[in-house]
Amino acid sequence: MGQVTVGVSLKTYFGRAEALAWFEQVAARIRLHEAVRTGSVEVFVIPTYLQIDDAVRTFTDTAIKIGAQDVSEYPPGAFTGEVSATELVESGVEVAEIGHAERRRLFAETDAVVAAKTKAALSEGITPVLCLGETEHLSPADAAATTVAQLHSAIAGAAAGPLIVAYEPVWAIGAPEPAPAHHIGAVTTALRAALDALDGRDGSAVIYGGSAGPGLLTALDGAADGLFLGRFAHNPDAFVAVLDEAASLAAARSRP
Repeated sequence: MGQVTVGVSLKTYFGRAEALAWFEQVAARIRLHEAVRTGSVEVFVIPTYLQIDDAVRTFTDTAIKIGAQDVSEYPPGAFTGEVSATELVESGVEVAEIGHAERRRLFAETDAVVAAKTKAALSEGITPVLCLGETEHLSPADAAATTVAQLHSAIAGAAAGPLIVAYEPVWAIGAPEPAPAHHIGAVTTALRAALDALDGRDGSAVIYGGSAGPGLLTALDGAADGLFLGRFAHNPDAFVAVLDEAASLAAARSRP
């Protein structure tokens, strides 16, 4: 698999005007980035709900996919405050972040809720950005077993379709450094093997998030299919630096 995937979630750091300025700066750089234009590097951006329309308009002539930071587990109906997968698709959303540690910790989302949201997204053709990761610093083998179990739980009963599995060990989110490369590699390799054993998940990717930044893709030596970035990507030039690294990895993967 030659393609490398790089995504960023803006969480709620930016107001709408700040986000629009960021979209415009990133779009200008993306239009000049050959690896993104040709598809060897796939990019997704996940703004807040209120910023989705601005993002779709700004990136309309680029290959960037726009995502949502959440998706309702319910269909359209009497569910006040929810945003359904159906409406997200109508708004131009192609990926949806599901199961992030903050949603689990702050909003009490359970494995059952994550599975319901994954099912809802896939039923409408939205690719889940499925966030998995152990809460405590476990051994690589135990972390791999934990996240593979989370994966199987999250997709139980869901329709076929590709997944973007984002391995984010909770103890590394917001830390000064990412998890050690050997630890990440053990878990992402196990997740890739689990995905490859499933029917209907062709085109899936396993990426790493959790204090991810420049140099990490190279250090992982192909063990991950990309990165899921946070505050590091608030600087458009830093974001593009990671895309350049991703382009080098994609080129290396494409060689015979």
